[in-house]
Amino acid sequence: MPALELLGVFVFGLTGALAAARKELDALSLLILAAAAGLGGGILRDVLIGSVPPVGISDWRLLTAAAAAGVVTFFFHHRVSRIERAVLLLDAAGLGLFAVAGTLKALQLGTSPLTAVIVGVLTGVGGGVIRDLLAGDPPRLFAQREWYATPAILGSAAFAAAWDEDVRGPLVTWGCVVVIVVLRLLAIHREWELPAPRASR
Repeated sequence: MPALELLGVFVFGLTGALAAARKELDALSLLILAAAAGLGGGILRDVLIGSVPPVGISDWRLLTAAAAAGVVTFFFHHRVSRIERAVLLLDAAGLGLFAVAGTLKALQLGTSPLTAVIVGVLTGVGGGVIRDLLAGDPPRLFAQREWYATPAILGSAAFAAAWDEDVRGPLVTWGCVVVIVVLRLLAIHREWELPAPRASR
């Protein structure tokens, strides 16, 4: 089990649990949101590439990581003075971790680089979309015009290109994670947006 995926489950699990804490949901709802956010993207990835049963429901380590995120948040969320900011930071981290982990797993199974990038991006955004829908919020993927999927696309593409050129290793893997996280945070800070069609008057 790659540390990349375990960390991704825990970090994205924290975003789900914090979303529940923000809405003052009960402990069970908090754990459900932590599990949905932490495991949702990986389950979607495994179904897409035919790796069943998904590790998100068959590997106790991932289930434990998601549960741990819920427990930690339940007891310590009151120490987070700005929950919304914490969710944004953790969401960016989870996006990077899961996008690269999804791309890596697809490549290891022999998919084409393009397919691996698509799988990686869907893995990266999947947990966040599920979290937002269950929490009753508009999915951040669509509700905010700042780059969200774009950093995942760029980072996953860079990783797949490096893999295709046989440039591999922890430095490349974690470097692509950092690229995604930094691009996402810069997009929030600088309000980078993709062009949108103008409404007719």
